[in-house]
Amino acid sequence: MTTAAIKKTSNTWRVVDIVVAALIAIAGGVIFWAWSQGAGIVSTPMNAVYPPLTGLIAGGWMIPAVLGMLIIRKPGAAIFCETVAATGELIMGSQYGATVLISGVLQGLGAELVFFLLVYGHFKFKSFLFQKYNLIAALLAGAGAGLFCGINDAFLPWGWNIAYEAGDKLVYIVFCAVSGAIIAGVLSWIATRGLAKTGVLSSFASRKAGTEPVFN
Repeated sequence: MTTAAIKKTSNTWRVVDIVVAALIAIAGGVIFWAWSQGAGIVSTPMNAVYPPLTGLIAGGWMIPAVLGMLIIRKPGAAIFCETVAATGELIMGSQYGATVLISGVLQGLGAELVFFLLVYGHFKFKSFLFQKYNLIAALLAGAGAGLFCGINDAFLPWGWNIAYEAGDKLVYIVFCAVSGAIIAGVLSWIATRGLAKTGVLSSFASRKAGTEPVFN
């Protein structure tokens, strides 16, 4: 079998990939809903002090994107898990309405692009993270999702923070990226390693995540 054929096969979604990705997304939808309830409470004092601080709690909405890709390790996993999770939140009753779907797609896209560049990108990335799903990749993917989240909230017509001054928008976007890296990136990486050690990921490329190098 040629290298191209092997790569094509490894990137093809199997039934088990779809099922597990859907389970991650469903769990993510519950997390989204619960996070939204908590964020509604925590954001009140944050807004009173400095509104852009709310970007620091945005990372919880990006966990499915990073976790899905770290486990499934197939193109499209981040977008699939994040979008389906957002749909689940909408069905359960989201205070943000249908805009959660747009947020889900964009946040998933942010993480997806990072993984694409680091894992499926041009050979010139081979000396850096190529075919690696380590902590750095997880941090960058979370930051990518956060970046897209911040841009969505601050600049797009339906964004919640579109009325912010330019400087505040920039701070909010940076906070979202930091939150995405820490909350979604680190927690998803820890969760993947933990799951791998239990053996439940034996059918996936992530089955050895528990013993994979942290940085190399």
